[in-house]
Amino acid sequence: MTELLAEHTRLSGLAVDHLQRVVAEWQLLADLSFADFMLWIPLPESEDEGTIEGSRFLCVAQARPTTAPTAHPEDAVGSVVLEPEHAPLRRALVDQRICREEDPRWHQGVPVRRETIPVRRDGVVLAVLSRDTNLAVARVPSPLEIAYLGGAADLCQMIADGTFPAADAAVDTTNNPRVGDGLIRLDTGGRVVFASPNALSAYHRMGFASDLVGTVLSSITRPLVRDPFDASEVVKRIRAAMEGKPSLRMELEAGGAATVLRALPLRPRGAPAGALVLVRDVTEVKRRDRALLTKDATIREIHHRVKNNLQTVAALLRLQSRRTSIPEAKEALNESVRRVTSIALVHETLSMSGDERLDMDEVVDRVLPMMADVSTAESRVSLRREGSFGVVGSALATPLVMVLTELVHNAMSHAYQAGSKGEVVVTVHRSAGWLDVVVSDDGRGLPKGFSLERSKGLGLQIVRTLVDSELDASLSMRPREPKGTDAVLRVPLLRG
Repeated sequence: MTELLAEHTRLSGLAVDHLQRVVAEWQLLADLSFADFMLWIPLPESEDEGTIEGSRFLCVAQARPTTAPTAHPEDAVGSVVLEPEHAPLRRALVDQRICREEDPRWHQGVPVRRETIPVRRDGVVLAVLSRDTNLAVARVPSPLEIAYLGGAADLCQMIADGTFPAADAAVDTTNNPRVGDGLIRLDTGGRVVFASPNALSAYHRMGFASDLVGTVLSSITRPLVRDPFDASEVVKRIRAAMEGKPSLRMELEAGGAATVLRALPLRPRGAPAGALVLVRDVTEVKRRDRALLTKDATIREIHHRVKNNLQTVAALLRLQSRRTSIPEAKEALNESVRRVTSIALVHETLSMSGDERLDMDEVVDRVLPMMADVSTAESRVSLRREGSFGVVGSALATPLVMVLTELVHNAMSHAYQAGSKGEVVVTVHRSAGWLDVVVSDDGRGLPKGFSLERSKGLGLQIVRTLVDSELDASLSMRPREPKGTDAVLRVPLLRG
């Protein structure tokens, strides 16, 4: 999906993140709806074909239900449809509301009913979801089906409202409870109005022997949980969902069983409608996870030891610099200290991370203050960051930090004269496929006849090597108006 968005849209990084959160949640929607979901984006205007924006739609993602037969056995991702054939897509985009076809249409010999849902963020419709239900199989309304469809209707309306998924809600698709694991519907007072058979079984394994319907879920869950802190926390999270706060999940130990519980607030059109609670028995999964803890701990310990060794090397270089009286040697040693310390910061962050990914903003915000040390005592150059790098993999983080360090050091060392005042700004823009970084200064500008390719400075040679061999990126340096220099770095995020 990310590749298709990068190729066919100009959506911002935040917009792409929202669509990814929708896709991360939509297996839940498909199972609750007994329907297929597809995510469509309007293609830009094409003068050659004489179409207007929104007349052509591209499918960038697809999900099938596990609770019902699919309406689309074929893979539709990458296909383009036109408005006359799929008018509800255009109608949902223009009207900015959920639209439903009056009559079913036939698709590969199967009657299909389609609903289209605008995907809104900050008042702007980014894409359209289609919900396609296979009508070939007759369904007899039951309490379970009614509860499922009611929850799906509320969540789809929240997508159209722009309130689901919430921007600050962390989605873990690897261990989240699924609809089939167990579903509980709460009313606005936190009382159970429906509990699926699997949800009831999960609570029986936790030690609750009675029926759930009619009980206040938070009240009956508290005494089941062994740990007092977890007992208070699960009550807090259920009540938070009732207040409309982002969906959260947590693991519980109760009655000898390990259970994952997740509460999703329901507020269609901003009106409280209770909550959905998903329950999953993960006792066996937890046993396997414990077997992997040793491996994860070993990886983090390796990063920690590498960080310690690099800090030792930096300390030795710093000590040698203090004992050296030759200015050129002292400067070279100090630059080596800076480079080694930058790499050590990456390993330190990875040693505290649960995977091989890290928050680049956190690392850069620790590196930039360190760069102030290269400024002479007479000059007063400030540093700041604009925009967000986001989360990147470790393979990208180390060379990227090194390149940024060298570019900032180059600006502070060569753009300003002793006694001058200035500002170096690191501006970042992240899109679906690219990370665009500009290191700007308001100093003296590029020297006459400057060529990045022919520059013999060690810092720029290091930058060129890392940009070409490690980042597969592009780098250019240009004059900045009214004065100064821009170093422009473009890094692809979708590398093979």
